[in-house]
Amino acid sequence: MKPFIIIKAGSTFPTIRQRLGDFEDWIIHEIGSTDVAITVVNAMDGEALPSVDAISGVIITGSPAMVTDKDGWMQVLTAWIPQVLERNIPLLGICFGHQLLAEAMGGYSDYHPKGREMGTVSIQLTPEGKQDKLLGTLPDDFPAHTTHVQTVIKLPADALRLAENSFEIHHAFRLGDNAWGVQFHPEFSADIMSAYVSEQTATLLKEGHNVAELTAAIGNTDAANTLLKRFMTIVQETSLS
Repeated sequence: MKPFIIIKAGSTFPTIRQRLGDFEDWIIHEIGSTDVAITVVNAMDGEALPSVDAISGVIITGSPAMVTDKDGWMQVLTAWIPQVLERNIPLLGICFGHQLLAEAMGGYSDYHPKGREMGTVSIQLTPEGKQDKLLGTLPDDFPAHTTHVQTVIKLPADALRLAENSFEIHHAFRLGDNAWGVQFHPEFSADIMSAYVSEQTATLLKEGHNVAELTAAIGNTDAANTLLKRFMTIVQETSLS
């Protein structure tokens, strides 16, 4: 089977990385035991993206960068994404990756008009989400970890909206049969979420958030975490078909 690629679009805060690891570490942990070779490509540092003919699947990580920055490495990645979809190779974009996937396929991402969504929140599947081969394995209403100030403002024309909540209408979408974006973080644990709130306490207070309430609401998100293992199963099934 061809290698599975994690496109590293940035790193977490240095203090969190030192203690808990980084985006790719958390993703690999939640994927769990697998016979598939996993390769990390650091797009933000300018590492060359692989030929799409040489990969079995791809996850694009979150990032402290903003899609609206439109840096050179983002433009390279934006041009590469449609090639993946043309070949029906499974792709999952997380947070920044979700927003960039939408942009690459004709949607529009920008700052969320309501500001920041932060903490462990409740997310609901749409009717299409309940039937989806990736998200349809989740409960109709499930907790997930979030931290974002940008969002998909407008989905690509042919996208199916799969999940939402009262703050974020585009928590998940699908393009075609094998490409998904999720605004929430299926790779986060409760410890990671707590570390994010702690790291950004001053900013959160300045923005008017109740940090004590955010901290008290943090909990496990076991169902959301299964999404990455399920995605890897889809990658393997696609490679065999």
